[in-house]
Amino acid sequence: MKALILSGGKGSRLYPLTYTNAKQLIPVANKPVLFRVIEAIRDAGITDIGIIIGSGENGRRVQEAVATGDRWGVDITYIVQEAPLGLAHCVLIARDFLGDERFVMFLGDNVIEGGISNLIGEFEQADYNCQIVLTPVEEPQHYGVAELNPDRSIKRLVEKPRTPRSNLALVGIYMFDHHIHEAVRAIKPSWRGELEITDAIQWLVDQGLKVHPYIHHGWWIDTGKPIDMLAANSKVLEELVPKIEGFVDKDSQVDERVYIESGAQIINSVVRGPTIIGENTRIVNSYVGPFTSIYHDCVIENSEIEHSVILEHCQISDIPTRITDSLIGRHVVISHSELKPRAFKFTLGDHSRLGLI
Repeated sequence: MKALILSGGKGSRLYPLTYTNAKQLIPVANKPVLFRVIEAIRDAGITDIGIIIGSGENGRRVQEAVATGDRWGVDITYIVQEAPLGLAHCVLIARDFLGDERFVMFLGDNVIEGGISNLIGEFEQADYNCQIVLTPVEEPQHYGVAELNPDRSIKRLVEKPRTPRSNLALVGIYMFDHHIHEAVRAIKPSWRGELEITDAIQWLVDQGLKVHPYIHHGWWIDTGKPIDMLAANSKVLEELVPKIEGFVDKDSQVDERVYIESGAQIINSVVRGPTIIGENTRIVNSYVGPFTSIYHDCVIENSEIEHSVILEHCQISDIPTRITDSLIGRHVVISHSELKPRAFKFTLGDHSRLGLI
C-alpha cells in the first residue's frame, strides 16, 4: 500500500500562528502533528508516502521540515496543489504517484488514539473497495456525515449538512482501491467549488462497490482550532511515557508524569504532569502545571503556567498571574515591568486574542 497525506491549506482558524508556520507543523506534546501522522503510517508498515502541499510558503516549510523522510525510514514524494479545490481533487492530482495501488489517505492535522495499524491490517485482508473511519461527535454539522442502513452499511454521505441525519462524522482517514480514481473524475464540484471526497465515496456506494464503515470509539481530534490543539495536547500528554533526560536541581519538585527532554533545566521550580519540557528550555523559580507542553529553547522564570502550549524560543518572566488555557507562538516575549507609569504594552499580530483580568 501507499499513503497520501494532505498537508495543504492556510490554517486560517489558527491565525496568527499559521501566518508564519504550516498548521500541520504546530507541535502537540512537543512533536509536530504531521510527524505523528507520518509515524502512524510507518508503524502500519507503509513507507511510500505522498504529501499534498500548497504552492506557497507553508508548502515550502513542510518540505523543509519533513525533507526526504529518511529520519522515519520512509520515502516522501511531494505533490503541489495550486489551490484548495477539495480532498477529492487531491486524489485526482496524485494519480501518477498512486498508480493502481491501494492507499490510505490521512489528513495531516488529525490526531487519533491508537494509530492506524489495525485499520490498515483489516483493509489489506478484506475485499473492501473503500474503508472509511467514522466516530460519534456532538456537532456533526461541521463534518462530513455518514447515514447508515439498519444492516450498518452506508446509505448516504453528506458534507457539512445543515440538518445531519446521524452523529457519525468522517474522521480524516480513508482507505481506497483503484476505483476511487474513476469516482473523483465522475463527480462535479460542490457549492463550495470543491471536489468533495464525500461525493466520491457516495459514487462508490451508488455503483454497488464495497464501502466499509469502521466506527472508531477512541478519541480523535481535528487540530484546526486553538481549543482543539489544547485538547489534542492533553490527550497525547496522557499517553506520554515519562522520562527525565535533562537536569532537575534538588530544590525542585517534578512528579512522575513529566517528560523533561535533553538539555532542559528545572531550577527551584514545581512541575506537575502530564507535562513535557523541551530541549534546552529553562524553568526557573516557576510552576508548570498539568497538561502543558513547553517546546525547545524557552525560558520560563518567576511565572506560573498550566494547560497551555508554548512554542519554541519563548521567554516568559515575572508574570504575577497564572497563564492558563493558552497557545503561545514562537519567539514570543511576555514580561512584567515595575517601571512607572504602569501600563500594558502590546505588539500583537492579526487575529490575536488577549484576555486580561
